[in-house]
Amino acid sequence: MAFLKMGKRRFSELEVTLMVMLTLMFVTAITLIVLFVTKGPGVSKDAKNMRVMAIVMVVKSMIRISTMSMSLQQQRCEQRGCCWAPLDERSVPWCFFSTNHGYTVESVEQMDPYVMKAHLKRMASPSLFGADIQELSFHAEMQSNNRLRFKISDANRQRFEVPHEHVSSLNSHPSSPISNTLEITHKPFGLTVRRKENKKVLFNTTMAPLVFADQYLQLSAKLPSHNIYGLGEHVHKQYRHDTNWKTWPIFTRDAFPNGGTHNLYGHYPFFLCLEDVSGKSFGVFLMNSNAMEVILQPAPAVTYRTIGGVLDFYILFGDTPEQVVQEFLELIGRPVIPPYWSLGFQLSRWDYGSLNEVKKTVERNRAVGLPYDIQYTDIDYMEDKKDFTYDKVKFSELPQFADYLHEKGQRYILILDPAIATNKRVGDAPYESYDRGTEKNAWVTESDGKTPLLGEVWPGETVFPDYTSQNCIDWWVDEYEQFYREIKHDALWIDMNEVANFKKGSNKGCADNNLNYPPYTPKILDEVMYSKTLCMDAKQAWGNHYDVHSLYGYSMVLASEKALQRVFAGNRSLMLTRSSFPGVGKYSGHWLGDNAANWNDIKWAIPGMLEFGLFGVPYIGADICGFFDDTSEELCRRWMQVGAFYPFSRNHNAQGYKPQDPAVFGPDSALVESSKHYLMIRYTLLPYLYTLFYKAHTAGETVVRPVMHEFYSDSSTWGVDRQFLWGKHLLITPVLDPGVEKVWAYIPDAVWYDYDTMERVTDRGQHVELHLPGDKLGLHIRGGAILPTQTANVTTTYSRHNPMGLIVALDDNNQAAGELFWDDGDSRDTVKTGNYIHYKFTVVDGVLTMQVTHDGYRDPNNLKFEKITVFGLSQPPTNVSVTHVTNGNSTTTVPDTNIEYDRVKKVMFLSGLSLTFGETYLVEWDLEVEENPRIDCHPEEHADEAKCKARGCIWEPSNIKDAPWCFYPKDYGYTVTAANETNLGMTIDITRNKKYRSSGRPESPDIDTLRVEIRYHSSDMLQFKIWDPTTDRYEVPVPLSVPAAPETNENKRLYKVHVTNNPFGIQVVRKSTGTKIWDSSLPGFTFSDMFIQVSTRLSSEFVFGFGETEHPTYKHNLNYHTWGMFAKDQPPGYKMNCYGVHPFYMGLETTTDAHGVLLLNSNAMDVTFQPTPALTYRTVGGILDFYMVLGPTPEMVVQEYTALIGRPVLPAYWSLGFQLCRYGYTNDQEISDLYRDMREAGIPYDVQYADIDYMDRQLDFVLDPEFAGLPALVDRMRTEGMRFIFILDPAISGNETLPYPAFDRGQAADVFIKWPKDLSDEIVWGKVWPDYPNVTVNESLDWDSQVKLYRAYSAFPDFFRTATAKWWRQEIKDFYETCMKFDGIWIDMNEPASFVHGTVGGKCLGDPLLENPPYMPPLESKHLGLNHKTLCMNSEQILSDGKKVRHYDVHSLYGWSHTKPTYDAVRDVTGKRGIVVTRSTYPSSGVWAGHWLGDNAASWDQLYKSIIGMMEFSLFGISYTGADICGFFNNAEYEMCLRWMQLGAFYPYSRNHNGKGNPRQDPVSWNTTFSEASRDVLNIRYTLLPYLYTLMFEAHTKGSTVVRPLLHEFVNDRNTWEVYKQFLWGPALLITPVLDQGARHVDGYVPDARWYDFHTARDIGVHGQIIRMPAPMDHINLHIRGGYILPWQKPENNTFYSRKNPLGLIVALSDSGTAQGSLFWDDGEGIDTVQREQYLLTSFAAASSTLSNQVVHNGLAAADRLILGVVKVWGAGSVKITEVTLTDGTETAHPLTPQHNLDTQELLIDATAKSVRVDQPFSITWRTTV
Repeated sequence: MAFLKMGKRRFSELEVTLMVMLTLMFVTAITLIVLFVTKGPGVSKDAKNMRVMAIVMVVKSMIRISTMSMSLQQQRCEQRGCCWAPLDERSVPWCFFSTNHGYTVESVEQMDPYVMKAHLKRMASPSLFGADIQELSFHAEMQSNNRLRFKISDANRQRFEVPHEHVSSLNSHPSSPISNTLEITHKPFGLTVRRKENKKVLFNTTMAPLVFADQYLQLSAKLPSHNIYGLGEHVHKQYRHDTNWKTWPIFTRDAFPNGGTHNLYGHYPFFLCLEDVSGKSFGVFLMNSNAMEVILQPAPAVTYRTIGGVLDFYILFGDTPEQVVQEFLELIGRPVIPPYWSLGFQLSRWDYGSLNEVKKTVERNRAVGLPYDIQYTDIDYMEDKKDFTYDKVKFSELPQFADYLHEKGQRYILILDPAIATNKRVGDAPYESYDRGTEKNAWVTESDGKTPLLGEVWPGETVFPDYTSQNCIDWWVDEYEQFYREIKHDALWIDMNEVANFKKGSNKGCADNNLNYPPYTPKILDEVMYSKTLCMDAKQAWGNHYDVHSLYGYSMVLASEKALQRVFAGNRSLMLTRSSFPGVGKYSGHWLGDNAANWNDIKWAIPGMLEFGLFGVPYIGADICGFFDDTSEELCRRWMQVGAFYPFSRNHNAQGYKPQDPAVFGPDSALVESSKHYLMIRYTLLPYLYTLFYKAHTAGETVVRPVMHEFYSDSSTWGVDRQFLWGKHLLITPVLDPGVEKVWAYIPDAVWYDYDTMERVTDRGQHVELHLPGDKLGLHIRGGAILPTQTANVTTTYSRHNPMGLIVALDDNNQAAGELFWDDGDSRDTVKTGNYIHYKFTVVDGVLTMQVTHDGYRDPNNLKFEKITVFGLSQPPTNVSVTHVTNGNSTTTVPDTNIEYDRVKKVMFLSGLSLTFGETYLVEWDLEVEENPRIDCHPEEHADEAKCKARGCIWEPSNIKDAPWCFYPKDYGYTVTAANETNLGMTIDITRNKKYRSSGRPESPDIDTLRVEIRYHSSDMLQFKIWDPTTDRYEVPVPLSVPAAPETNENKRLYKVHVTNNPFGIQVVRKSTGTKIWDSSLPGFTFSDMFIQVSTRLSSEFVFGFGETEHPTYKHNLNYHTWGMFAKDQPPGYKMNCYGVHPFYMGLETTTDAHGVLLLNSNAMDVTFQPTPALTYRTVGGILDFYMVLGPTPEMVVQEYTALIGRPVLPAYWSLGFQLCRYGYTNDQEISDLYRDMREAGIPYDVQYADIDYMDRQLDFVLDPEFAGLPALVDRMRTEGMRFIFILDPAISGNETLPYPAFDRGQAADVFIKWPKDLSDEIVWGKVWPDYPNVTVNESLDWDSQVKLYRAYSAFPDFFRTATAKWWRQEIKDFYETCMKFDGIWIDMNEPASFVHGTVGGKCLGDPLLENPPYMPPLESKHLGLNHKTLCMNSEQILSDGKKVRHYDVHSLYGWSHTKPTYDAVRDVTGKRGIVVTRSTYPSSGVWAGHWLGDNAASWDQLYKSIIGMMEFSLFGISYTGADICGFFNNAEYEMCLRWMQLGAFYPYSRNHNGKGNPRQDPVSWNTTFSEASRDVLNIRYTLLPYLYTLMFEAHTKGSTVVRPLLHEFVNDRNTWEVYKQFLWGPALLITPVLDQGARHVDGYVPDARWYDFHTARDIGVHGQIIRMPAPMDHINLHIRGGYILPWQKPENNTFYSRKNPLGLIVALSDSGTAQGSLFWDDGEGIDTVQREQYLLTSFAAASSTLSNQVVHNGLAAADRLILGVVKVWGAGSVKITEVTLTDGTETAHPLTPQHNLDTQELLIDATAKSVRVDQPFSITWRTTV
């Protein structure tokens, strides 16, 4: 529409929709608006409501912004000028804003490019809560490149602002103009925050008005993603927020963290939003301490409501989530490094009863050898719970208790609460702390500012220190210092500082005023402001308690920090606080409060810790085993396991409950043993944990880290919150449920090692089931890590004396890195003073560098690095040396006695190293010759040592199954002698290393000098070719499409090429990741006359492709498997080379990038995989000519590959219909009866075939008398919309007694393959199907006898020749015109197949080596030679340019050469596009033909193998493919055939075909149930044919796949990498067939997207999981992916009729309510309609409840136009849609009647009656009513 194009500004969805409605209602609405604004007479309530309703009608529920509590009714809503629209969802606001609220921008000032100021004025509208502020000041500034601040405040009066001690000290360092990031909208005021580098909108407040009243401030913003984390403090049951209308109050409160949505101890209006898989993220911080609530809604959007202060926002930008946290901590203050000893395990409880009981606890835990550093006492140590006192009866020896602990290296921490008792001490003694505080006016006062406010806490009546007052701070510091002199301790725990009060407000209650009872109270616990705290009108130095309540704990922390500095001076000490505010982490840690001993709280602790990592408080943990209630042994054991990895690791429980310290369970208990095990691991890894705190302190990194922070590109990690990381490198997977020993855990996409076993985990990037018995927790080290360690002891005091060590965990590239921070563990400000040591560790190429980067500390304990453990070392070390860099690079060899290697676990242990701590070293190791890279030097059978060494190779037996015992020495191959590199590529000369003997095949002499040419064809494609420059060797004559000019700009190329000199090798590196995707610098490169071999390392074990042969899995098994390739008439079977040859594979790299490699060689060959991973090619002739495409996605690999070899053919539309064939029809009546029965059964069916039985004696172009009626039958069928395809084999009989034009004319044109003229001028005769004339075949004889007695001599056309193509076309034309019409041709037996071996009589002329070359690949019947079941290899063929070639070289191209002449003939003869289906294929065959998977068998395994075959041919560029449904050989069984019909209904080439002698298996040959099930599933196929045809168009024009592996769409999800029993049609239809006998359900993987069940239209509500799907006999599971639009038509008996039906659309909405799709349409059979632009291409898009159609190209003939039919919108929501408008291309609006199923959320819109053409623009909008 025109208004959508105004200017450059992009309107929001809401604005666009409002504009539409306001335009339509302009005449009526303008009068009402004027009357409303002027408050003129005659404005009735109804008129006002009409205006409101006109606006409301178009507001989607997910973007409604509530103005009030849900409990307010319609009258009050409308009094506020808001919209009232009840829904059937109570969570969605019924009362929400109209557009007449908010502010307008009166003026804008921008004095410099980094600052923007504006003056705002309130729009005239009713007030929500009164006291609206009419004029506002807006101030925004780019404070740094990654931080935007904007503040909205009263323009005329100072309001309360948070006096943050750190933020206020920051200086701005702007570097980016604010206009790159912030845009303001003037009327009404709104702001849009964009990411400057890509202009993505991150925070958009234009969705709803700003409200700014004295005690009610509201701002809403649309967000780009549902991935929202943070906000607190609450119990969030999951780390990633639920955005379905969740309200989270924020206001500090003493409350139980029991899983409700209520507010808890801290105040954190900060969240992080992960935008997408790029990792780009941003954070939003509202600097406001007033009570507030934050609402998350599905838009997604956030709404803030606060009841005071100002709106002071900070937007923080990061390229990763971790960077956002770093930016936030830069703002509020980075965390303190806790003292080293505070990282030890800690014990506490409330009410030990006496110090004796405390000591008993200490002693019993010492006695069991538990690592244990800290003992606490709670308030029971105090005299009557009074601060700064102790109980001199029960705790009489408390002054000596610290010394008692210190003697054993332990520490003591005690508690202080803020509330101070007013009553006297025992014996009526004065309570001097209270008295001194009173003298100093240290207390919070009542509203008069004088009278101390009285409440009640643990000691009884209390006053409350005002820590915002300097007087109070001085008093607190003095009291603490005095108390410390009396009771020595090591750190301070402060509690109850929310501030907690057992009275409501005060002993007097609270006054009735706007502070204690504000106009609006957020949804805080109890919904009373002063519940369990102080009156809001109480006075503090910073302001009213109303404003500073949530800062109470923060101010107490600041005061306590001063006290700790006074008392501990240069020592760091520790503080632990319950109440907190952003910035507290700079000084203090936090625990998650008063949890309970239950399985929920052990779970919820993990999201809590992760959130405090975001908040800048990394010293965090939960009370292990639970605070309230009695724990169970199992719960406590599991909690001790996970608690060993809490940064703050403390077991603490409450008064009155059973003790739960570990030793109380018994010294030999499983709990004690398990606790000791994991605490010892903790203590071992404390140097790593301490370093993480250093990184938090200096860089703002998280310590406990969400998995998502490290693996943000993997959407499976976005919600992981039952596992967590320590930093980058340690993954903790606890057991969090009772009675469980198996945990469903996510293993992110990296190398991982089990910490306990040290073995590499085989799984990655997927969910796995971990076996974790009662004493185990999942603990994994990430490959690439170097973790500093120290030998553990029972306290850190002792462990810090012990030797240091390193754990090195190698990654995919055998590299690792890490660091270590070390100081005295206790002194304050060691980073600032430089009193520390910092190490950087790296491992590259077998060298560990231990580099001291800062040397400012000498540890007094004379520490040494004694042990280094290396995980993932593939081979044993042969030598290890240490170079002492600090000591002049002196090198020593590590004695063998200090080296241990575990061959099973692949781990090296170095011990006794004694490397001085604080000095730099290099540790280097050399490895044994690797077993895996052994390149087989004797791939033939019967290798022995003598044969091996005769070839100059190494003989060494191996215990690895199938590993070669004979392998090449490392320098076997060629050496570079000359090289020339330009920006076009490289030219290199290489010479064979003659140190070694020849390749061991005397008949195949080695070629000593070779030429190598590397060409940089494009940014994503290169070629490397190796040949003999002195000899004209055969090269494949298949034309490829390479760019006219190479890519000369290196910066544009995705790859870099390196050449190794000795041995020669080519390395191709992906520049973006550094991954070597090709590395042929392996030994064994051989180039001889009849044997060529080259090996390369692979980038990963994920390799797909190579064919044609039957593979049992889609991903290749790399465990020494060899696959032969040579075209052969061979039914599918394991390790059997079949009909076609495709030397192409796709490699999937560990980084999820993909590449493809083609070897353009047509000689007999094989490929061998080995686990290195590596690949070896062997071929018996030609040259090496490799082409590589770089993707980087799997789908792009196929697109680039088909751009090279040619895009797939666009099949005729009718060829996408169902097809029937059998070998064995006895006459034409049988076909006629079948056709009748199929029509009567109503089974969709487009194509009927005739196999060779229609031929007289199997002669091409000759009709059998039994089929005399077939031409008439075909004519009748074609008039009824059917099509006919007949078979042609290439072999032509030469024994006819009567004229046989096909042979006679062929012989006259010299089209048949002959011997070389120097040997004979005769045809090379074979035998195939044609019989001798005048014979009766006795089929009871054995096959060989039948061939000998009855089969005629047959000649094979040489289709390379131009003359042959002309002859072939003429024969086909004559048949079409004089015998029988047809629509397509099926060509078979074109490998070429012969029933004799080589030639009739078996004697091949010429060189016998050609039939049995010196090296024979592992082909079927290889002992019988290459000529087995085909022609002699010395047969001569002639290329179109006249060049003569041997069949030896071009055999596998026979089917390829046969295909194009057939394709050309079909088009020329019929005048239509038609279709050709061929059996033998080679790269580029797909340009002309489709392919079926050959003569399969009726067995269950063939179902899933057909999926693998189709996916492989998708890689090969042949989209039109399928298998013979129900099997060709053997008898089909009922259930198998029915399941195969269901699967085959989704083959692109869908044909039921079986062999002679077997019972019929067509759909009407079984029973009615079978027929009906077949009809139903084929009706689904026909329904979706417009979608399938569009996919074929995309394959034809873009090279996209049609049958698509799941990994092509979800490559970031490793679970899809090995899925081969499901497949996709394009991106949007997931097919999950039943493939097993007797199955009535199927387990299918549902990738991470929204999916709808095709049969029910329901969202299945599952992402990224394996689910069990019901599968009764009449059902196949189909799912449509949300976010896509699929065109469809009502099915008919065939496509002739279905194409006439209106076009429907399935609009499957994504999670964000959007979808897109397209339609290609033409006449369905015209030749080159795409090239001639005789087609329609249109694009559909759905968003904001509107479906639109954009015509991309329209060259469609009028006869082929479609009208719009039924539109099905899936996921339309559960709010009733009652109005639908269709707007056609003339802007005419047509109201339609929707059918909306609220249960399934399917919306049906039937537009048929409106006759709106699809080839014209249209839009459909749907909406709910008020």
